[in-house]
Amino acid sequence: MSQPALKPVAQPFRERRGVPASPPERIAHVVSVTGARAVAVLDRALQSVPRSDAPRVQIGALAKITTPAASVIGLVTAVSTPLPPGDSDGEEMGLVEMNLVGEVVIAGADRRLTFRRGVTSPPSIGDPVLLADRHDLTRVYAPPALATVKVGTLYQDPAVAASFRVDDLLSKHFLIAGATGSGKSCALTAILQRILDDHKHAHIVVLDVHNEYLTAFGDRAEAINLNNFNLPFWLLNFQELTAALTSSDEHRDAEIEILGEAVVNAKRRYSDNAAQRAVRKTAEPTHMTVETPAPFRLSDVIAHIEERLGKFERSQATLPYRRLKTRIETMVADQRYNFMFGSLTVQDTMSEILSRLFRVPSDGRPLTVIDLSIVPPEILDVVISVISRLAFDLAVWSKGNLPTLLVCEEAHRYAPAGEQRQFAPTRQALARIAKEGRKYAISLALVTQRPSELDQTILSQCSTVIALRLSNERDQQVMRASTHEGLLDLLDFLPLLGDREAIVVGQGVSMPMRITFDDLDRSTVPRNLNAGFSKSWKAPNMSRNELEQIVARWRQSGRDTRP
Repeated sequence: MSQPALKPVAQPFRERRGVPASPPERIAHVVSVTGARAVAVLDRALQSVPRSDAPRVQIGALAKITTPAASVIGLVTAVSTPLPPGDSDGEEMGLVEMNLVGEVVIAGADRRLTFRRGVTSPPSIGDPVLLADRHDLTRVYAPPALATVKVGTLYQDPAVAASFRVDDLLSKHFLIAGATGSGKSCALTAILQRILDDHKHAHIVVLDVHNEYLTAFGDRAEAINLNNFNLPFWLLNFQELTAALTSSDEHRDAEIEILGEAVVNAKRRYSDNAAQRAVRKTAEPTHMTVETPAPFRLSDVIAHIEERLGKFERSQATLPYRRLKTRIETMVADQRYNFMFGSLTVQDTMSEILSRLFRVPSDGRPLTVIDLSIVPPEILDVVISVISRLAFDLAVWSKGNLPTLLVCEEAHRYAPAGEQRQFAPTRQALARIAKEGRKYAISLALVTQRPSELDQTILSQCSTVIALRLSNERDQQVMRASTHEGLLDLLDFLPLLGDREAIVVGQGVSMPMRITFDDLDRSTVPRNLNAGFSKSWKAPNMSRNELEQIVARWRQSGRDTRP
């Protein structure tokens, strides 16, 4: 009679929490080696009625194969019990398939056991296979010679810390992807909090589209919103200006030409007036273009347009001039755009703006949280574009002496796949950071619930992927396409992951791993404005007076004045 089959998915190791580590136990022996893959047959004793303390073989677990020269590390990718050929009554055979990823060798002057990627002593037929013990897992996932931060624990053994390699994680961009409710915000918060714990002089900018991260960092964060910060229009480059001020119909090209001429004229006029008043401390550029980062007045732009209109005959095409003038006047009058177009005076505050945005100096607040939740959607693309471009330009002109991390929450919203014209400035600014940022010490952290809708050029530059639960098949396919480890079987678990669980692959970790992120302190959990329907609907949740106050704010400025 055949023995009970080995179950493909075994009891989780987390039930062993608190149990002292035991010596590794032999579980199988190698019967096949093909390239980077090995197949082993489970020992007969392990296929009999299992003991309660017997090792359990799980997909994603680390195993080690003992060879004469080293211990080869393999990642379990499949377990099965195929019937032996020609004898249905024979004993079932348990197979374990592994990807070979590295080896533990004696290295260095101190002759310590050290893990390294790659296999120089491949296993052979008959070599014993053991489940990696706690010491093996620590060598692999927490190498002592590298700067790391602990963000959680291993799924295979919760007593072993899950650590990220700081320099590789930050210098080569990373992606956090997961369905709504899977724990993306908490995962990002856990990573950034641990980084800030060890790096008091960091420079991190969080583009917060849902106004949820300020509570997560307390007094370590500089809070920027539309009420306390101005992003003056003259900091926009010409592409951003045209996205904000011109139409998208057949008159667009004419409006762009008119705007370019008017902006150059306005910059020259402001420069000449400033020079006459001798208020400038530095010499003005001798050659002024639409891309010169110099202040100018919108009133001078309008005056130039009006001057040109006054010279036209009625028979000439004046519509582009009149439409552009009306658009600018509307933006200036709309209180929702006061943070960009509402200043009564124009001053060269570029240094002050950069200092606050990118924390130079940090003054105990190394992280900036920019609340974009109530930025008008028609200009959100422009706002994110100018911040991203300023971050890159500052990195270039500082020659990489200001390492900066730009965190893009809900990145698929403003850097989508496709060729939408309205998102072109932001997509180009982020793509430039993704392609060239590591040369100048500026990095991206992309957070999204729909990786399939994110620009693939930007996505492909992320060297570390932190994948939480994903149920959508298209999103899973994108994750598989972004994995360069040859360990696609591990990603088959994406729909089955629990909250705060993730599969991490790429250069930010020593080895692909399945982890559980640490619990956050209640006071540092990202804010969720939705208390839940079942709780909110059990009692009155808004009075008529509160509704009228909301409507008043809505009409007057569109700003949220809550603390």
